[in-house]
Amino acid sequence: MWRVNVSRRGAFGLGALGVVALAAFGVGTGVSAAYAATYPSWDDVQRAKNNEAAKAAEVSRIEGLIQSLTRKVAETQAAAQVASDEFYAAQQAYFAAITEADNLQAEADEQSALAESSAKKAGQIAAQLYRSGGDDTSLQLFFAGSGASADQLLSRLGTMDKFLQYNQSVYDNAVAARNAAQSLSDQAAVARDERDRLQQVAEQKMEAAQQAAEAAQAALDEQSANLATMQAQLAALKDTTATTVAQYQAGVAAREAEEKARREREAAAAAAAGGGNGGGGGTAGSGGWVRPHGGARSSSYGPRTSICGPRGCSSSFHYGADLANGCGAAIYAANSGTVDYAGSNGNYGNYVRIQHGGGVSTGYAHIKNGGIIVRRGQWVNAGQVIAYAGDTGRSFGCHLHFEVYINGGYTNPVRFMEDRGVYV
Repeated sequence: MWRVNVSRRGAFGLGALGVVALAAFGVGTGVSAAYAATYPSWDDVQRAKNNEAAKAAEVSRIEGLIQSLTRKVAETQAAAQVASDEFYAAQQAYFAAITEADNLQAEADEQSALAESSAKKAGQIAAQLYRSGGDDTSLQLFFAGSGASADQLLSRLGTMDKFLQYNQSVYDNAVAARNAAQSLSDQAAVARDERDRLQQVAEQKMEAAQQAAEAAQAALDEQSANLATMQAQLAALKDTTATTVAQYQAGVAAREAEEKARREREAAAAAAAGGGNGGGGGTAGSGGWVRPHGGARSSSYGPRTSICGPRGCSSSFHYGADLANGCGAAIYAANSGTVDYAGSNGNYGNYVRIQHGGGVSTGYAHIKNGGIIVRRGQWVNAGQVIAYAGDTGRSFGCHLHFEVYINGGYTNPVRFMEDRGVYV
């Protein structure tokens, strides 16, 4: 389709917009108070237990840190959701603008072809008239002393007049079609300008959403890394029994080990579920392309009947292909490339986009919460697990919604992948 080049000045503008957007959300680019804080060590807790005043101060400090972490997570997640919804709305507006511009151009081309065919027809009629003598012949027939009766001559003239009227009608149609083609071409040009503008807006919204998502993830990671420990430290400080600080510390370590083992089991199970009915995820085609998910295709590309549920109604045009292989099943990079988005995207739920080069990119939607395992800027190989299927966004069951883009604009992913030997 097309590509919008971003100038150096434009790139600076995108970065500035992201900073402004995050500032509006209360997400700074520096280190927040919670992140800058020095978290208490177990030695700090042990020392504080031996002094009532110190213990009270340490309890207050830890409670404040817990509240600060919790608040920061809530704030950044809310900001990320707002940015995510704006990104989705901008992306869909851009997609709609593509359709509008393409439809107008198609109508313009149709009218142009009609004008051309009508003009040729009028020319053929004029040529026939010229070859047969045109009006001069009819006058000669009328005034010549031929044996024809007046009724016969008048009949001939009437036929000639109808012939001329028909040719005028063909000419008028050609002129009308030409004018319509020009008008539609002008409208298509305006629509393409709007399409390109909306593409830039969508990219700007994506950048802001990505920064907000990263801020939210950083806050969540910070909380995950410290909350359980601080809660255990708080319990140790408030405990008046003989339970030792070492026992609380051991409990935290045991829970962390258990959580790590659980994640590893889930990852192994999801990877093992990569096949399924309808084709195995990661199955290779040609040119480095692979099937992005296992399971059967549950919905194809193009117009469809809208489905409604508790989360709202699906769109009447489906820009991707849905593959259903069960909750938590592995999602694979359809080809090697660089991740340029990993986060929430409105009705798409959790979403990843990969740039493969040559103007081609792919999108993966409805990923489960916590199921994105790649980050923006990361290089991934074809067939590498990048996420796990879920039911986030406006979804009606766990599946992968897979899209292919050419220079940012949507295209039929089923046909695109089939041309590369991959059947989705």
